[in-house]
Amino acid sequence: MATRQDVARLAGTSPSVVSYVVNNGPRSVAPATRERVLAAVRALDYRPNGVARSLRMRHTMTLGLVVPDAANPFFAELARALEDHAWAAGYTLLVGNSVDDAGREAGYLRTFLDRRVDGLVLIPSRGDRPWRAELARSGVARLVLDRELDGVAASHVLADNLGGARDATLHLLAHGRRRIGCVAGPEGIHPTVDRVAGWRSALAEAGLAAGTGADGGGNGAAAPLLHGSFDRLDGYRSGLALLSRDHRVDALFVTCDTQAAGVIRAASELGIRVPDDLALVAFDGIAAAAYTTPALSTMRQPFEELGRTAVRRLLAHIRDPDLAPTRDALPVTLLARGSCGCPDPAGGVPAP
Repeated sequence: MATRQDVARLAGTSPSVVSYVVNNGPRSVAPATRERVLAAVRALDYRPNGVARSLRMRHTMTLGLVVPDAANPFFAELARALEDHAWAAGYTLLVGNSVDDAGREAGYLRTFLDRRVDGLVLIPSRGDRPWRAELARSGVARLVLDRELDGVAASHVLADNLGGARDATLHLLAHGRRRIGCVAGPEGIHPTVDRVAGWRSALAEAGLAAGTGADGGGNGAAAPLLHGSFDRLDGYRSGLALLSRDHRVDALFVTCDTQAAGVIRAASELGIRVPDDLALVAFDGIAAAAYTTPALSTMRQPFEELGRTAVRRLLAHIRDPDLAPTRDALPVTLLARGSCGCPDPAGGVPAP
């Protein structure tokens, strides 16, 4: 591997002049000398030591992202949007998958801090977060995405979970559905808390009662509520349990698309036709939602804008560590498809 000294010998100059050319300073270099150095760099395929340069510049041009479940398509699409906007800004994005485990999450955070990333994007796991004090002491620029984090001063970039869930439920009511249950994510995390609150709000506006989930989906007067994980298997299990117990349910708001895919499978096994017997609207707007049968109606999160806003906010904190934390809640959009009773878009597979 070529060194800076090798480049200097071939160009007929000093190693310090090679450094000035490669780093664009701090001293100017005559145009003819610069051309000789660049020609030698190309001839030798010289690559500067990025670690050493980062230590000198005090920036590694890297960002860290910790997600709770890399297998969940929502987080994959969100990470892609973040990576695109980070790359466009000249940063490399490193990704860690916590698998919703606080210990593994802490391990990734420490690894990223040890690697001197310039900033961190966190989608926190559920449960305890023993690393919060350590993160606060680190002084690294950080931003929380999708979920909320207490106890650490950080900017947040979120979707309008409450408003989107309310709109989804109002849409089902507009289809004439009256007993609208909810298959929700894990209790206590804010996408779930806010989406369940939006479902409750819409039912209250219509003079309908919403259940608490304490009766396991029950069969009382209130619309049933069941909590589970944000995945297909728990969506399937919740769908079987809720629809087997409450035969009066004629619609469901499901708090994420992956759960909804499991609910559609459960309904099919129970002989319940979607949307004739059961209308569905979910949340997230992942690309795969267009490929269920029928295609899934969903509140689409603005992935590109979430990624753009998160990177823009984080880079602002990197440039100015004294900036006050901000909070963005971006609007979501209803994609009305066949699962709620709306016509599927013409032309075969619906557009995502």
